[in-house]
Amino acid sequence: MLSSAERKEINRKFKERKPAVGVFAVRCTASGAAWVGASRNLDATKNQLWFALRLGVHRDPSLQQEWNARGAAAFRYEILEKLDEDVSALAVADLLKEKRRGWIEELGARAVLA
Repeated sequence: MLSSAERKEINRKFKERKPAVGVFAVRCTASGAAWVGASRNLDATKNQLWFALRLGVHRDPSLQQEWNARGAAAFRYEILEKLDEDVSALAVADLLKEKRRGWIEELGARAVLA
C-alpha cells in the first residue's frame, strides 16, 4: 500500500503532465473509412469520441452511421502525429489545422466533427 507522501507525489506528477497535442484518425477496419481530426488533448479526445459514439449522439453523421452499422469492435483510434512541446502557444492552432489538412489529403479521409 502506498504511503500518503507517495500518493501525493503521484497526484502532483499527474497534475503537472502536459496533454499530448496533435492529429488523430478514427478508422473503421471493416470498411476502410477514416476520419481525421486535431486535438489539444489526444487522450481526452478519444474518450469523448467513444462516449458520444456509444450513446449514438456524435455530431458527425457519417461517423455515427458507420459506428452504428459496424459496431465498436470495427473501430480504432490512432495518433498520427504529435506536436513538439516547444511549439509556441500562438502557433498551435494554425499548425494543427495545417497538419490535419495534410493528413486528410494523405489518407483520403474525412474531417471528423468534434
